[in-house]
Amino acid sequence: MLRFLVKRGINALLTLWVIITLTFTLMHLVPGGPFTSEKPVPPAVLENLNKYYHLDEPVAMQYVRYLGDLMRGDLGPSYKSNTRTVNDMLADTMPISFHLGTQALLIAVVGGLTLGIVAALNHNKWPDYTASIVAVIGTAVPSFVLATLMIQVIGLELKWLPIATWKTWQHTIMPSVALAFLPMAQVTRLMRSNMLEVIGQDYIKTAKSKGLSKLQITLRHTIRNAILPVVTILGPIAATLLTGTFVIEHIFSVPGSGKLFVMSIQNRDYPLILGTTVVYGAVLVVILFIVDVLYSLIDPRIKVTGKGAR
Repeated sequence: MLRFLVKRGINALLTLWVIITLTFTLMHLVPGGPFTSEKPVPPAVLENLNKYYHLDEPVAMQYVRYLGDLMRGDLGPSYKSNTRTVNDMLADTMPISFHLGTQALLIAVVGGLTLGIVAALNHNKWPDYTASIVAVIGTAVPSFVLATLMIQVIGLELKWLPIATWKTWQHTIMPSVALAFLPMAQVTRLMRSNMLEVIGQDYIKTAKSKGLSKLQITLRHTIRNAILPVVTILGPIAATLLTGTFVIEHIFSVPGSGKLFVMSIQNRDYPLILGTTVVYGAVLVVILFIVDVLYSLIDPRIKVTGKGAR
């Protein structure tokens, strides 16, 4: 297990380094600069700004300087904010996006697994049809459309929940559900199809012949084997939800990191672009690492040591 953890850790660090390098390179390949996209800046002022932020140095030196600062946990100053650093801006917005993403992930996983399992166990019956309809709606209807409908019906007409801002737990319900509906539909469809496939396997028939109850067969054999593909897609889904979604955050006026990321690109704020990319990349590689470990725990046939490691 230790060898597996070390190997995955090295791979995660290399992946994060590649993400940082590609982002840094692409930023500097785009014509223009962070101080040339708005009103024309006098040449003397532009020269002083470039010198202050070390933009007059060769790109390779800027890259080495950034990696050194990053190793110390310093994401640099924001070019568009005179008083706040990238660390400060992410510290204010990332916890909110993580809170929203965590709630949405729980709704997606619990709701999707429940609907998928119930649908498979009641194949071609009304629970199956109901779950299938929910999955189709979740896949077909964009999240911003669902969010708008929820605001109109639940917020304005029924007045069950507050519409916008981010204050109490009631304010988190609608954005969490709107954000979770698509991944919940994906989990539902995948879990249902996997369950139906597993139910028809020979070892399930053998378990029935041994006299095991339906509950024992479902918990010990069916769900455990059907859930592996679901765990696979939860990696990127979780990373996306936990790091913020701009559309949902914008509709519900959630002060998360999604808006911050879009603004950093519009403003050509290099440190802020890199900072949000580093955080997103780190979350992604950590979640994928956790997925690899969960694989080995769910299915003992998957080895994490020796020649059979994968």
